[in-house]
Amino acid sequence: MLNDHVTFRRVSAGILIIVAPLLQAVAVVVDPGTWGDDREAVSFGDNPALAQTQSVLYHWSWMLMAVAAIGLVHLTRHRATRLGHAAGAMTVIGYMALSGLLLSDPVEWWLGRRYPPEETQRILDEMMNLPGVVYGFQLPWMFLGFLGLPLLLVAVWRSGFVGWWVPATATLGYVGSFAVAYGPLTAVFWIVPVAALGWTGLKVLRMGDAGWAAYYRPAVRGDGVPAPLAP
Repeated sequence: MLNDHVTFRRVSAGILIIVAPLLQAVAVVVDPGTWGDDREAVSFGDNPALAQTQSVLYHWSWMLMAVAAIGLVHLTRHRATRLGHAAGAMTVIGYMALSGLLLSDPVEWWLGRRYPPEETQRILDEMMNLPGVVYGFQLPWMFLGFLGLPLLLVAVWRSGFVGWWVPATATLGYVGSFAVAYGPLTAVFWIVPVAALGWTGLKVLRMGDAGWAAYYRPAVRGDGVPAPLAP
């Protein structure tokens, strides 16, 4: 498979589109901060093993989603190409930026074991509110992933590869999570898109090399070359 660029890219894309959102869903479920004290310095200290586990799961979920987005962009080569490129860039940058923020987790846990929660939060705020951290790592980049992925799935729908319910479900899950504080409802919102993205990834795996390679064929203006249509 490593010697066949079509098979390797198709299988890699399909697997990552399934695995990346699944890892995020598992991370939010095992995160002590989802169910415990909303001050992570406290909830992380209650179960440091799960606190470290959720950080690792989030890290790999968001790194792998950035790579999976490139596979989704491939499906927009013939239709909704401009939207696919713009949303794909947003998704890649956004998820990579999100991953970088996870390094604050062990800092907060370490501080929480040595200082009262209020003092821990004060120290962490001083660190995280530095302009270089805010504008270099957080704003607006950390939001681009959760906004860009639903837009990218809209492009994949417009290309004819999936039905409208796929971007609708992702939008409900990821964009809808902004309306609630991080907690049990976040877990519900982030589990919902797993079905839509998992179905999309499974379809990529089942489409075969010929279907994937068909997107490499240049679309000549006026020749009416269609992308594969969703059933």
